[in-house]
Parts: sequence; C-alpha cells; structure tokens
Amino acid sequence: MNTYTARPSFYAVHCASAAQKVPHFSALYPNRLVNFGGHMLALVTGATGFIGANLVEALTQHGWTARALHRPSSSLKALAGLTYESAVGDVTDPGSLGVAMVGVDVVFHVAAVADYWRSDAGTMMRVNVDGTRNVLQAALDAGVRRVVFTSSCAALGRPPFGQVLDERAQFNLQPHEFPYGYSKHLAEQVCREFVARGLDVVIVNPAVVFGPRDVNLISSSLIVEAARRVIPFVSPGGVSVVDVADVCAGHIAAAERGRAGERYILTGENLTYRQLFDIVADVVGRPRPRLTLPGALFKAVAPPVDFLHRQLGWKLPVSSEQVRFAAETFWFDPSKARCELGLTTRPVDETIARTYAWYVAHGYIINVDRR
Repeated sequence: MNTYTARPSFYAVHCASAAQKVPHFSALYPNRLVNFGGHMLALVTGATGFIGANLVEALTQHGWTARALHRPSSSLKALAGLTYESAVGDVTDPGSLGVAMVGVDVVFHVAAVADYWRSDAGTMMRVNVDGTRNVLQAALDAGVRRVVFTSSCAALGRPPFGQVLDERAQFNLQPHEFPYGYSKHLAEQVCREFVARGLDVVIVNPAVVFGPRDVNLISSSLIVEAARRVIPFVSPGGVSVVDVADVCAGHIAAAERGRAGERYILTGENLTYRQLFDIVADVVGRPRPRLTLPGALFKAVAPPVDFLHRQLGWKLPVSSEQVRFAAETFWFDPSKARCELGLTTRPVDETIARTYAWYVAHGYIINVDRR
C-alpha cells in the first residue's frame, strides 16, 4: 500500500543489528519498565476524547484499572459502556490534579486541543503546553512511577515532499504556520525538562488516527462526510494513518517497555490522499474521487482562508494549515516503536471499515442515498 520505496531506516538497522547481537533485546535498556507487577492504576487525562476513551477501554482489557479525568462539564458520551473510575479535574487547574493522582502508578497524559481548526493558538498553548506542565508537576509531586505523554507526529515538523521522518526530526515550521504542531513541540520540551528533574516520562507520537468513539469527529469526519456525499477531488499530498486500537496498544507498550525521555512514532501506513480517499469511498459505497487537483491551487487558496478565519473571525470547516498541508506528504517511520515496543498495526482498509461500521451502528450515518 505504501507509495514510496524507503531505504532501511536508522532505527530499523539499529534494531536488527541489536537483535542479532543480543538474544533478549530488552537487556540493552536496563531502565525500561518491562513488568510493573501487581495490580496497576492508570490515570487517563483527556479520557472523554477519541484516543483517551479508547485507551480507557484498552487498559481495562489489559487488566489495569483506568481512572478517567474529566471536567465537570465534559460529555461522557465517548466513555459509554466502559468501566472506569471517575476523577473530576482540569489540566489547566493545577489544584484539581492532586486528588486525581492519589494511588496512581502511571499517568497517560492524552488531554489536548487536537481539533486545531476549531480552536485558537492561545487556547492550544494554555491546554497543550501549560496543561502538560501542570500534569507533570502533579505526577512528580504524587510520586507517579511513569508518565506516557501523547504528543503527535505534528511535533516532528514537515518532511521534504515524498520523504519519511523518524524520531530524530525537529520541528521546522514557524509557530504561526502550524500552531498545533508548535504547541506539541513545546509540550515535548516540557517533558524533557521534567525528565531532567527525575520524572520518568515517555513520549508517543501518533499520526492521523481513525477508529470508533471519535464522537467529536476529529479525523473520522472524513468517513462520515464521504458517506453523506460524493467527494469529487483530492489533493496531491499524503498522510500517515493508524488505527486507534494500535495507538492504544502502543501507549500501553510505552508504559511497560519504553525508555524515559524517548519518543516513539505510532503509525501504520503512509498513503497518498488518492489512496486514502479511494479506500474510504470503497468502504462507504461511494464513487472514488475523479480529480487530483494541483498542489499550487491549495497553496494559493490557503492565504484567503487564513484571512477569513483569523482576521474576519469566520468559522470555516477547514483551516489554512489543512489547506496548505494538503499538498504536502506527511509520512513517518514507525520502525523504532516496532522494534522497542513491539508495535503492530492493522491494514488501513480494515481500520476504515470498522470505523464506518461503528458510525453506522451509533447513528452518525443514517439513510444514506447512494445515488
């Protein structure tokens, strides 16, 4: 399915070499928490969101107890049918986090403003950066054994067209070009500050995630919209896609086997938008997009979108970043997570099919006219 022919990555070569030299590869990393032992209590921030709710479910299935942190005003819709402890708090309110941390072994800090096209830079900085600092300080004060921080591949920056980035990449955009990615980049810096202070923090970087329980329609809006109407065209760029179940497994593996201060890319397949949209169209029973528009068109449209959104305050369904980046290839290499965490991922068509089935079963897609 991948559209590029990549040379063996730095991490793929490193892991293969290490595996040949050391039968038990984990012996290379003595600071790794291979097995916590006993009953584990995990606090999940952002538990009412897409990844957070799925992580609560995955932790329970893994035999852990999940404590879900949520604001008093938060909808618990994404957590429907799941077993969890409830903890009321807000990552932007440091005083609310201490009680939530009591008895916790591992914190999964997932809370973030992820729908950046619906938000503003100030809110993203307050939640994604300051909120991370608050959570890590509370974890340090409470003596939590490990924190797994949910960053994003957005924090790795923009790859050269057609190339693939790994964990060594550094954010290479101006803050105003991609405020969300910049906020995650800064949050990772906060994590490293706390590692230097003695807190055990592991960073995971999911790519574009699809799956059930995306009740706020973050990435899965593509599937819902494709089911409702024909998408006539696609952009020439590409994206890295992963199933939320595999992302959650990667989080748990990072807690059990990750190395403090390291980042791990969690992704599955690197696709062109043409490939992704064709898969979605096939799954929902719609015609495939006919046209691939030139990248120059998307780059020309981005400034007017930015003006309407930022200067006139228009509420638009897309941001200028999304329009501009539609002509870019955001592809990432998961070799390090596969090697050190044992990450496995399912095919994209399987992910899209099970996501679509969940949306149909839960009433998001009703009486669709296929004509």
